[in-house]
Amino acid sequence: MPSPRDTPTRTGPFGSGLLGPLDQDVTVLRRRVQRLLTATLIATNVIGALVVVGLAALLMPAPGMSGGLLRTMAIAVPAYVVSAVVVGTLWGTRGALRTLHWAAEGRRPTDAERVASLRVPLRLTLMQAVLWGVATVVFAALAVLRQPAVALTVFLVVAFASVVVCAIAYLFGEFALRPYAARALDGTAPPRPLSGGVNLRMLLFWCLGTGVPVAGLVVTAVLAWVRGDVSTTKLAVSVIALGLVVLCFGLLVTVFTARAVVNPISSVRDALGRVRAGEFDVAIPVYDGTELGLLQAGFNDMAAGLAERERLRDLFGRHVGHEVAVEAMRTSAGLGGSVRTVSVLFVDLVGSTALAASRPPEEVVGLLNRFFAVVVDEVDRHHGLVNKFVGDAALAVFGAPAPLGDHATCALAAGRAIARRLALEVPDGPAGIGVATGDAVAGNVGDPRRFEYTVIGDPVNEAARLTELAKNAPGRLLASWTAVESAAEEEAALWKATEDVTLRGRSRPTTLAAPR
Repeated sequence: MPSPRDTPTRTGPFGSGLLGPLDQDVTVLRRRVQRLLTATLIATNVIGALVVVGLAALLMPAPGMSGGLLRTMAIAVPAYVVSAVVVGTLWGTRGALRTLHWAAEGRRPTDAERVASLRVPLRLTLMQAVLWGVATVVFAALAVLRQPAVALTVFLVVAFASVVVCAIAYLFGEFALRPYAARALDGTAPPRPLSGGVNLRMLLFWCLGTGVPVAGLVVTAVLAWVRGDVSTTKLAVSVIALGLVVLCFGLLVTVFTARAVVNPISSVRDALGRVRAGEFDVAIPVYDGTELGLLQAGFNDMAAGLAERERLRDLFGRHVGHEVAVEAMRTSAGLGGSVRTVSVLFVDLVGSTALAASRPPEEVVGLLNRFFAVVVDEVDRHHGLVNKFVGDAALAVFGAPAPLGDHATCALAAGRAIARRLALEVPDGPAGIGVATGDAVAGNVGDPRRFEYTVIGDPVNEAARLTELAKNAPGRLLASWTAVESAAEEEAALWKATEDVTLRGRSRPTTLAAPR
């Protein structure tokens, strides 16, 4: 089933490609899993038969099987293996696919179907246990009828092979059904393990890989001791052979145990690396019903939360400015501010009222967007902050909230660049630009429930008044001489003082400056 997240971002844990995209064709997936389950069923029963033959040859007491029992077993073992494969295919494989019918129907499973699907490997293992339990009884009964002296050995040999078959069936069944487990757990975060926990799995693997094989060695020694007719060479060969079986079988179980534990952790580790690199839309398939699956689901929830937080931070930064957003996240948000020396740039369209009255609203909005695009681009390029848009005007601050040592230089350079680009790129939207420098209070203003970051003080008012004068000045750009004196020599050399003017609302005159 497809997830709400984009499938291409999923991180698969298998190099073999068994677990592909979750939206792959269900028919292809069904056929692949059916082939794997059938192959597993055949392989496990053949391996079980080989284990029976090999152990019987090693552990059978002298003089070995009688001719009658040997002929009986030569017929019974292949016949039973074939019967077990047929019954297992009809009972196990088809039953497993019936349990997984929700995937073929292209829908999400219910909670009951999800639990049943995750328990399919255990059900297949129990099926093998039943089949080989019957085999143990049948072969032991045949031995009792044909050669009672070896009945106990035959019983133990087949019982040991049954454990081997069950272990292999569980390991390969769980591996083959992981695509369905991923689909069953896709988009969910189960509150508890759905197919037993890691402790139960590790205990089961220890029993299969270590406990039962070592118990076989102990039984071999006990049988040799009880019969008393086993030579030292025979006993040594038997112990060596069983020891090799224990080593190989234990290694197989250990490898699969390691893969079962490491693969989910590796998928989380790889995805963490992608998140650390800034890729927040990553999701990993959840295919394990133990605590490891909860870890995978928890990572997906964490990644989704981080992606949502990143989207909110980006949206917040677009509304108030990224510098303000960073400052708000770094410090506790509250009303008030601090006095800083800043430079302020104010830009306002000329004749905006007549423009709105003479043009359709769509054209006015398009003009404003082109106009503000130039303003935002140049203010950002010169390390300033567009603090707010007021209708057809914009207020930019240099030196707050992030300190800026040469704020006057940046503000004057930004003003020249905006004036030049507006004349070339937005000729139908002339604007006046004013730049001023001075002390202002920078901080949050409003109510604790809703406030905004702004700057309040004389340079803001001065920049607004300069903008009004600039609308009728050559070049449509004016600055206070205070701003020019605060700028670097290279920037100040590009400006000249023009006249002293007492701006509206101020008591002392302001020396105006214009680009040379």
